[in-house]
Amino acid sequence: MDYTKKTPLMPMLIISSMYMILGFSIGINAFFVPFVQTAFDVSTATSYLIMTATFSAYVVFGIPSGIIIKRTGYKGGITTSFLILALSFFLVGYAAQIASFSLFLLALFISGVGQTLLTGAVNSYVTILGPHESAAKRICIMGIADKLAFAGASFILAAYINLTAVSLTQVIAPFYIIAGLLVLIGIASYFSPLKELKAVGEDVGDVVASHSDQKTSIFGYPHLFLGILAIFFDIGVEIIALGTINDYAVVLKLPSPENYVWYASFGMVAGYILGVNFIPHFLSQSAALICSCLIGLATSIGIVLVQPAISIYLVAVLGLANSLLWPAIFPLALKDLGEFTKMGSSLLVMGIIGGAIIPLVFGFLADKWTYQNAYLICLPSYLYILYYALYGSKIRISKKRAIRDYASGYVSG
Repeated sequence: MDYTKKTPLMPMLIISSMYMILGFSIGINAFFVPFVQTAFDVSTATSYLIMTATFSAYVVFGIPSGIIIKRTGYKGGITTSFLILALSFFLVGYAAQIASFSLFLLALFISGVGQTLLTGAVNSYVTILGPHESAAKRICIMGIADKLAFAGASFILAAYINLTAVSLTQVIAPFYIIAGLLVLIGIASYFSPLKELKAVGEDVGDVVASHSDQKTSIFGYPHLFLGILAIFFDIGVEIIALGTINDYAVVLKLPSPENYVWYASFGMVAGYILGVNFIPHFLSQSAALICSCLIGLATSIGIVLVQPAISIYLVAVLGLANSLLWPAIFPLALKDLGEFTKMGSSLLVMGIIGGAIIPLVFGFLADKWTYQNAYLICLPSYLYILYYALYGSKIRISKKRAIRDYASGYVSG
């Protein structure tokens, strides 16, 4: 493989700024989980409806986001996503102003719609921006920007909102201001120098080496659908590490609980740095995925065995374990899709619903068991992703079988 090909710098810089906005928009959830428990007087399990509201949008809007990107291109999809995010942040401020928990959840659902569109656009763009073998490396670079912004959300909000003296009025002005800024960023992104890209084989008329094996339907790529489930579990454990650690610090009555998300974020950043330096020269994307799963399994068991005051730092280590999951799964699942790349990307994004379901189960277990033991929910997630790394990502259906299934009515074009 030729690893010497260089990725254009300017598109990487522009996309990294968009990853930062994506990270911030998701990162507010980690801050809001303990916030709404006091502000709206709800239980731990109910507070995790914040995650459900945000990430359920990835299923509802997953396919429409793919259609939008296909029709408007990556730049059009990105611009639209920023305008949707602006609307959602405006509604967060208004929901706080009228003290409506239901509107608060609706605003976060709309935020999830914007995140769905932005996630599909920027991840598929950076995947095809350079050689496939180094796609995980590029996503790792983007991930550093994303996770610093994720943790930065708590840092910024902490300047306006005090988790030890919660008041809904503290939310209003910051979110109105952020909404205005997102409108300006959306306009700027439309006039940015980003060029439209297409994956190898995306044009049906292209003559490429792999054309003879091109399938007639997206259902000819089972590794994609197994990848959607891998993304489901990946985002589930990622949000558990990043989205629960502040709340766990509150439960343990630790000082400055809003700052603990930095530990998990730094764990992910450390993993991204390793990915940048080791993939693909010393470590394949599949090997990186296997190593990450093994670290995750060992850490999840360790969390429930040590003292609570120590276990919260192992939650941060989960950040390290999770860092290379998405960068490895996404390109492995998109590999060989050709003309189905944009739709495949939107389907993969639907797997992010795991960020809604798994943390909700975590909140339920935290209420029924203990917060510490609830982290056992991570074990089956890492086991499935390990299966995907070892076997699932390598499964293909031959062209002959795909055509036969299509003709039999089992596969729709």
